[in-house]
Amino acid sequence: MEPVTLTTERLLLRAFSPADTDEVYAACQDPEIQRWTTMPSPYARADAEGFIGRMVPDGWRLDSEYTFSVRPRAGGPLLAATSLHHPRAGCWEVGFWTGKEHRGRGYMTEAVHALAHWAFTRLGCSRLEWRAEVGNTASRAVAEKAGFTVEGTLRAGLLNKGTLRDTWIASLLPTDLDLPSPHPYLPPKTSPSGV
Repeated sequence: MEPVTLTTERLLLRAFSPADTDEVYAACQDPEIQRWTTMPSPYARADAEGFIGRMVPDGWRLDSEYTFSVRPRAGGPLLAATSLHHPRAGCWEVGFWTGKEHRGRGYMTEAVHALAHWAFTRLGCSRLEWRAEVGNTASRAVAEKAGFTVEGTLRAGLLNKGTLRDTWIASLLPTDLDLPSPHPYLPPKTSPSGV
């Protein structure tokens, strides 16, 4: 797929370009971003160059990952990054990080809403998942504010820096945003006895 641009009331989401390398490198020096994501730590300039020069364009070209920079709609600094990745059977996973000085302003919740709407209306997504290592309460707060339902904990659900870690998992369905689903959904019915 060719990269697309998404807009919200305050934000512009677009594919990263080589001009973003310095800002990505600077933002990813934040120990919190390195701690809670699977990016390399320490994060070198070569990592930012590889991310922007290979990973982002390859993801779009192969339809395997759609990664967006998040900036103010009127122009300005890099606020965050978000992506849809790991597509399987109509389900995508959302991931994100926010620059330290831009946290707590609702930018990521707004960006995730835009990404979810695009996934449900343009990609035929029937389920959007969010996963984060247990303890990443800031990421969980964004997911919950964006309307995700936390479903539980996956034991050893994430390999991060050579160690398996437990992860929280949550989902968002098109119907959670009053959008049609590409497939009917039939939740299980249980009797009072649970059988």
